[in-house]
Amino acid sequence: MSAHLGSLEEARALDRAAGEAALRRDAFHMPPGVSAYMCGNSLGLCPRAAQRALLGELEAWQKSAVDGHFKDWRGWYRYHEHARGPLERLVGARHGEVVAMNSLTVNLHLLLTSFYRPEGSRTKLLMESPAFPSDTFAVETHVRSRGLEPDTHVITVQGDSDGLFGVGCFERAIADAGDELACVLLPGVSFLTGEVLDMASIAAAAHEVGATVGFDLAHAAGNIPLSLHDWDVDFAAWCSYKYLNAGPGAIAGAFVHERHHSRSQAELPRLSGWWGTDPDTRFDMHLNDGFEPVASVDAWQCSNPPVMAMAPLLASLDLFDQVGMTELRERSLRLTSWLRSLLEFEGAPWRIITPKESHRHGAQLSVHLHIDAGTAQRRLQDQGVLADVRPPSMIRLAPTPLYSTFEDCWHVADAMRRCLT
Repeated sequence: MSAHLGSLEEARALDRAAGEAALRRDAFHMPPGVSAYMCGNSLGLCPRAAQRALLGELEAWQKSAVDGHFKDWRGWYRYHEHARGPLERLVGARHGEVVAMNSLTVNLHLLLTSFYRPEGSRTKLLMESPAFPSDTFAVETHVRSRGLEPDTHVITVQGDSDGLFGVGCFERAIADAGDELACVLLPGVSFLTGEVLDMASIAAAAHEVGATVGFDLAHAAGNIPLSLHDWDVDFAAWCSYKYLNAGPGAIAGAFVHERHHSRSQAELPRLSGWWGTDPDTRFDMHLNDGFEPVASVDAWQCSNPPVMAMAPLLASLDLFDQVGMTELRERSLRLTSWLRSLLEFEGAPWRIITPKESHRHGAQLSVHLHIDAGTAQRRLQDQGVLADVRPPSMIRLAPTPLYSTFEDCWHVADAMRRCLT
């Protein structure tokens, strides 16, 4: 392939032609001295509105104290409900199928308690390798908590030499596992390669053999369009500090398909707490006769929501509602396509492993380098480019459509050509 080095003028022309419809760069704080921020797949930028939202809740605490739970329309008692609609729209859920709570791995443990139910010969849990380490740790310890050994009861589907799985890979593995399979837990988008999995086909294959299916959407939520309800997914969880820009360690999200909401504790065991009960009677406390779960995903809540952690999430979700995932996805594809064209040239000392087909990638391009990734990261940062690395030799570039521009992509490619070749 001949070199397409592009130019700064061409990048700026593309930005002018793209317009501002899906770009909200001015709504975010950009770190000083940064010409291109490519780490939205690791930690999203800080929305300018986050500070106002957080200070507003601190002021409410100062002025109202305990009365803040029920003061005006945004009282803390139902605070988490304000995130419900925007999150439902982001992940393609029906009303009552999504809740903001806890952190990602905690949510996985809570959901696996309900949806991984080994019984008889149906004991296997299927996941990918390489998987994000926290998912691996969660699955191994969860399986052991059931008195089973991961080496025997966890099926790991191996990627190829680049970590890619390819079309139909998981469907075949699920069919092979057959009636020994109890649960499937996979990512929506691979953290390592940026590969998008066919979640609808995987869900159908799992249900065909009688297994439940869930997805870790840490790299999918806010990155690609999702239709969890229509895809018939049983459960899902995600963090909110990557593409959802809710801050380091931000509150996470969970999805449970509505067909499971009315199932009893005997049918579908869950670890419960007081915030999983009916909000109209929750404060009756000791007068309540046992745990009565609310008929929604809220039944999986254990504790009251951390308001100070939720405020930045609400500020960020407002931006997604302004733009919509359709516009963001179209912009994302244009950005990644152009960045790829700048990086893929004859003799390039790197190789992009993320699939090229538009339905198989999100905002992330994973690049194998000929040098140590840490060294590359430091050299790029000296050029004003912040990028994420995965040792020993992979760099991950994520032009995030809410705030990244074609000019950002040009700066990335220019810096890589100058300091990594």
